[in-house]
Amino acid sequence: MTAAPVDDHQDFADADRGFIAALDPPQVTADDGRIIWDAEAYRFLAGNCPDTAHEGLWRHCGLVSRQGLYEVTDGIYQARGLDLTNMTLVEGDHGVVVIDPLACAETAAAALELYRKYRGDRPVTGLIYTHSHGEHFGGGRGVLPHDHHPVPVLAPAGFLRHAVREGAYAGTAMTRRAVYLYGTQLPKGPDGQIGCGLGTTRSTGTMTLIPPTVDITRTGQEEIVDGVRMVFQLTPGTEEPAGMNFCLPAHEALCLPDNATHTLHAVLPLHGAPVRDARAWSRHLGEALALFGDEAEVAFASHHWPTWGKDRVRTLLARRRDLYAYLHDQTLRLLNEGHTATEIAEELRLPPALEQDPALHGYYGSLGHNVRAICQRYLGWFDGNPAHLWEHPPAEQSRRYVDTMGGLEATVDAGKRYAADGDLRFAATLLNHAVFADPHNLRARRELALVYERLGHGCENGTWRNFYLTGAMELRGTLAEARTPTADPDLALAPTVDQLLDSLAIRVDGPRAWSTALTLDLHLPDEDRTWHLTLSHGALTHLSSPGAPPSSGSRAADLTLTLTKPQLLGVLAGHGPGDAVQHGETGALNRLLGLVRTPDPTFPVVTP
Repeated sequence: MTAAPVDDHQDFADADRGFIAALDPPQVTADDGRIIWDAEAYRFLAGNCPDTAHEGLWRHCGLVSRQGLYEVTDGIYQARGLDLTNMTLVEGDHGVVVIDPLACAETAAAALELYRKYRGDRPVTGLIYTHSHGEHFGGGRGVLPHDHHPVPVLAPAGFLRHAVREGAYAGTAMTRRAVYLYGTQLPKGPDGQIGCGLGTTRSTGTMTLIPPTVDITRTGQEEIVDGVRMVFQLTPGTEEPAGMNFCLPAHEALCLPDNATHTLHAVLPLHGAPVRDARAWSRHLGEALALFGDEAEVAFASHHWPTWGKDRVRTLLARRRDLYAYLHDQTLRLLNEGHTATEIAEELRLPPALEQDPALHGYYGSLGHNVRAICQRYLGWFDGNPAHLWEHPPAEQSRRYVDTMGGLEATVDAGKRYAADGDLRFAATLLNHAVFADPHNLRARRELALVYERLGHGCENGTWRNFYLTGAMELRGTLAEARTPTADPDLALAPTVDQLLDSLAIRVDGPRAWSTALTLDLHLPDEDRTWHLTLSHGALTHLSSPGAPPSSGSRAADLTLTLTKPQLLGVLAGHGPGDAVQHGETGALNRLLGLVRTPDPTFPVVTP
C-alpha cells in the first residue's frame, strides 16, 4: 500500500479529542515491583520518523501510543494507551459499567483509578466482555475484586468455551509466536519495537477471568444494566467466533470492539488462530450499518480512537464492509481462475478509494496474508501443484539447495549480492537456506540478521516489523523468551473438564504410548458426572456420563478417581492425586502421566 498522508490531521484531532488526563507516572507495576506496563517507553514516537521505520507505521504508532483518560461523549469515557486494548466506562444510575477490562488486573485497576480520580469514586455496577480474546477480559479482577458485590457480567454466547480453547490446545505454540508478533523482548526505540498496529504491546501482569452471568444469544437482544440500555448484535466469524457489537441508544453511541478499527485487521493473525470468515465480517458490518447507522453519532472500539459524526460513522462501517467483501470475493474469483494463494497475494490490489484511506492500511493485518488466509479457509495449505505434495522438511530441503548453489559460502555470497541489489525478499530466502543447512555458521546468521533488520525497518505492518526484528535478535544470540501473564486461580479453573482432558491428550507422546492400554474414570461429585478415559493405540480419548462410575464388572476402569476440579488440575499438573479417593490399580495414573510431555516454550523459530 502507499504511505499514509502525513498532512491529514483528522486522526490526530480524533485521537486527542476529549483528553482529560494522562496516567502519571506512566508505568504500572505488579505486587513484586516488576513493571508490567510502561507507556513512557514510547515517548520517542513524538519525534520525527527516522530512516529505520516506515513513515505510515511511525505515524500510526504515534497515534496509538497516546495514553490517558478521554471523554467519548457525555457519560462515556475510555482509558486508552494503558494496555493493548482500551477500557470503556459507561456511567449508569448508581455507578459505572466497564467494557473490556484490558489484559491484566494491574492495568485495569490503574485505568479504573484514573477514571475515579476525575469522575468520582463510582462503584462498578456491570462488566461487559465484547469477545473472547484475553486482552479484552484478562483484567476483570482489577475492576471487580474477589470481595466485590456480585454484578452482571455480560458476554456473547459461547464466550467461555472460546476464551479458554486456544490456550488449552495450541497455547505454547501461540505464546512463542506472540513474542514475535508483539516484539515484547525487543528494545523500545526507533531501531526496535515501536508498536504492533492494534496498540503498542500487551501487558504482562496477572490475567484473570470472571465467568459471565448473562449470555447474549441473539441480535436485537436488549439488556439494561444500572439504567444503561444496550442493544446487541452478534458477530460470529469476524475477529472472534464469540463476539458482538452493541448500541447505546441514550448516548447515540456504537461499540465496534475489534470489528471496525483504524487498521486492516487480520483474517489470520501471525501468532495463530482459527481462520476468520472475511465474508461474514463484511456482512456483520453491513448489518451494523443497517441497524445502527441512522442513530450513532459516535463509534468507539476496543482499540484506537473513536469516530464522531453520523456521516463519518456510516462511512467507517461502509468502507470496512466493502474492504472485507472485496478481499473475500476477489480472492475467490482469482482462485477459481486458477491462481494460487501466493500469486493472488502478489497481484491483488484494493480499489483506489480504499487504498488511499490510511485507516485501512495494514498496520496489523496485511493484504497479502489476508488473501492467503482466505485461500486456506476454502482450499487448505496445498496449492494443487504435485511438486508440493511431498517436499523435504526445511532443514533437509535447505541442505540440498545449498549443495546445488555450490556450498554454504557460495550461498551466503549470493544472498549478500541480492541484498546489495535491493532484493531483500530473495536474499532472505537464500540466507535462510544457508542458516537451516548449518545453523552454527555465524556468517550466515549475521547476514540473514542484517537482511531481516532492513526488511523490518521498511515494514508498514507493525507485526511484520516485530517478526523480522525479533528474528534478527535471535539470530544474533538473544533468545526472546515469552513473559507470559501470571494466571489467576479463576483462569486456571475456567476450562471445562472436557477441555482439560483434550489438552492432556494433546501432550501424550503417541509413539511411546503405542503399546500401552489403560482406562481411567474421573468422577467429579460436584458436577455429578464421570469422565471415562481410554488410552489405546497412542490416542487418549474420553466420554462422559451422568452419575458415578461402575465399581465392578466389565465396564469398570483400571483406576477410578473421585475428586474435585481443583484436585484434577493438580493431577494434570503432575502433583499426584493428593486427597482424591482411588479405587483400582493406583499405578495406572502414573503410567498415563509418564507418557505425557511438557512442550518447550522456547522452541527454535529462525533456526531448525
